[in-house]
Amino acid sequence: MQDHDYPDVSRKRIPIWDLPTRIFHWLLVPLLIGLWYTSQDVMTMKWHMWLGYTLLALLLFRIIWGVLGTRSSRFSDFLAGPVTVFRYLRDLFRGKSPTYTGHNPLGGWSVMLMLGLLLFQGISGLFANDQIFTRGPFARMVSSSTSNTLTSLHKSNFDLLLIVIGIHVLAVFLYWLIKRDNLVGPMITGRKWVARGEASGVRFASPWWALVALGVSAAGVWGAVTYLP
Repeated sequence: MQDHDYPDVSRKRIPIWDLPTRIFHWLLVPLLIGLWYTSQDVMTMKWHMWLGYTLLALLLFRIIWGVLGTRSSRFSDFLAGPVTVFRYLRDLFRGKSPTYTGHNPLGGWSVMLMLGLLLFQGISGLFANDQIFTRGPFARMVSSSTSNTLTSLHKSNFDLLLIVIGIHVLAVFLYWLIKRDNLVGPMITGRKWVARGEASGVRFASPWWALVALGVSAAGVWGAVTYLP
C-alpha cells in the first residue's frame, strides 16, 4: 500500500472562520462588481445607491461582529502592534515566520485598511452627486463645492480600493506559493488544516447574534438615509 493511502496523522482540521464572517467576505465580491457596473450609467445610479446602502449595512455589521462576534473575527484577535508586525515581516523574509490560524499580523492590518477604504467609499457616496440627476441623500446637507469634492474623492478612492484588492489577492497567492498555506479554502469551508498541537479550534458565536447585528446595521443605515437628510 502506498504511503499516501494512510491519513496524515500529523495534521488536523479545525474550525476557524464562522459563517457570518465568510458570507460577509464573499458578498463583497459581487457587491463591488455591481457598484462598479451601476456607476457607469446615470440610468443605473439608483441601483448604485441601493447597493451602496447595502455595503454600508454590511460594513456596520462587520464592525459590530469585530467587537462581539467569534474570537477569530474580532479586531482584538488579529490587530498587532508595530513591533509584532515588524518581527513578522523580518521572519517572513528569513523564511521562518510562524503560521497563524487566523489573520497574521500584516494580514490583520490589511483587513483594517480595506474596511477603512470601503467605509470611506460608502460614506462619501452619501454626499456625492453625478452632476445630472442623482444626489446622495446627504448631499443637500453640505455645500455644492463640498459635494463635488467628495464626489471626486469617492471616484479616486474606488481606484485605490481596486489596487489594495489586487495586492490582497496577490498576497494570498504568494502566501500559498511560498508557505504552501491555503488561505482561500478556509474562507470557504470555515475550517483549516494545522499541525497537531499547534492550535485548537475556535468556538463560534451564535449565528442568531449575527442576525441581530445585521438587523441593527440595516435598520441603522435605513434610518439614517431616510430621516437624517
